[in-house]
Amino acid sequence: MTASDRPHPGTLPPRARPRIALISATPAAIGPAVAGLAAAFPEAEPWNLLDDTLLPDAEAQGGLTPALTDRMRRLIAYAVEGGAQGVLLTCSLYGPVAESVRGPSEDSRPGSAADSRHGPSAERADPPVPVLAADSAAFAEALAGGHRRILVLASFAGALEDSLERFRAAARAAGSPVEAVGRVIVPGELPDPGGADAALLAQYSLAPHAEDLAAALGLPVHTGPHSAARALRLATGEGTATTPSGADTAMAMNGSSATEGDPSCSE
Repeated sequence: MTASDRPHPGTLPPRARPRIALISATPAAIGPAVAGLAAAFPEAEPWNLLDDTLLPDAEAQGGLTPALTDRMRRLIAYAVEGGAQGVLLTCSLYGPVAESVRGPSEDSRPGSAADSRHGPSAERADPPVPVLAADSAAFAEALAGGHRRILVLASFAGALEDSLERFRAAARAAGSPVEAVGRVIVPGELPDPGGADAALLAQYSLAPHAEDLAAALGLPVHTGPHSAARALRLATGEGTATTPSGADTAMAMNGSSATEGDPSCSE
């Protein structure tokens, strides 16, 4: 199904600007996500949905449970019913939920066996709009960039370990030989690139520092907010596929520069 073939979300009339729902688990991700849309998808109308208990509940329950997965699916359904033409989950912990709702399957369509078992639960319906995980587009752009060694940067160890694990898994799935190494940094610090030919920021809250890092390191810097905005622009039919330049991936973002408050939200 192409973007033009998708049914209009919800029951609202078509909008002059595509509404993109940004579902966040921490306020620290909101500013960079909105700024990413402004820079790479300026036609979009951002719609912020914040549930700041998603992370504490996940920590208390030992991770992403079925109940929390259903809760995020309900938020996605709410966004679609409210007219969203695309959805971005800004917290990487909930990335698997984006994967689970991406595209209708035979056993989730109305009238299927699964549908009859589950009933009309909105959280189990596959949305008719693109739903992106926080860092899936950034990973894809980094893997498509022809890099040999990528430096993954984060502001604390937990975020770094999480991003490295997921990026390496994405590289294996793509059959890419790229090597990923990581560093924990504080804003304003210039890390040793260690032979890397590109950098990947592991948190949305680090994205405002992308331009300075790119200039100082002399490397392209891949960021979740910009990559996601480009992917959503293409998926909603508002743009054409382009290869981002180093300057594009390192474009300055004037959103929140806070680095606290987003453990487990490594994008």
